[in-house]
Parts: sequence; structure tokens; C-alpha cells
Amino acid sequence: MTSDSALERIADARRTILQLLARRTDQATICPSEVARMIAGKVSADPEGPSWRQVMPVIHAAIDQLVAEGVVELSWKRKVMASRYGPYRIGRIQSTR
Repeated sequence: MTSDSALERIADARRTILQLLARRTDQATICPSEVARMIAGKVSADPEGPSWRQVMPVIHAAIDQLVAEGVVELSWKRKVMASRYGPYRIGRIQSTR
């Protein structure tokens, strides 16, 4: 069972992903670590807070949800990926490929 705080962290990661994409051109992509750095930076006032690498499982969970919902797509070197593995980028769904 997922705790309320875990659900809140995933929801925050989802919002951050969508905010970062909204700031970019339609075909631009973002790196998952960019999202993690933003999330970790929000709690960086706490010296015991997580590093961006410690936040990555939450980022991956948020990305998996967004992909399953058809909100974003994953790619590597401009090739769309069906699921998250290895290095990847996050982007908006492109209707014409």
C-alpha cells in the first residue's frame, strides 16, 4: 500500500514534469534528473534532505503513471520508447512522427 506522503511526492513530481515541459517548445524533451534536481532543491533547506539521486524512484513512479495515461512519451536519440529503461528523455506526445 502506498502512503499518503508517497502519493503526495509522486503528485509533486508529476506537476514538476508537466511544468518543465510547459516551459519548453513543443518538441523539446527533459531529462528525468532535471526533475529530480528540482524536487530535491525544494527540500534542500533541510541539510538532511534527499539528494537528487535519492528522489529518482519517485520521479520514475510519476513518469510511469504519465506514460500509462498517455500524457508524455519517452525517447532516446529521437526514437520513441515503449517503456522506461536505460537512458531516456521525457517529452510531449507528438502526433506526427
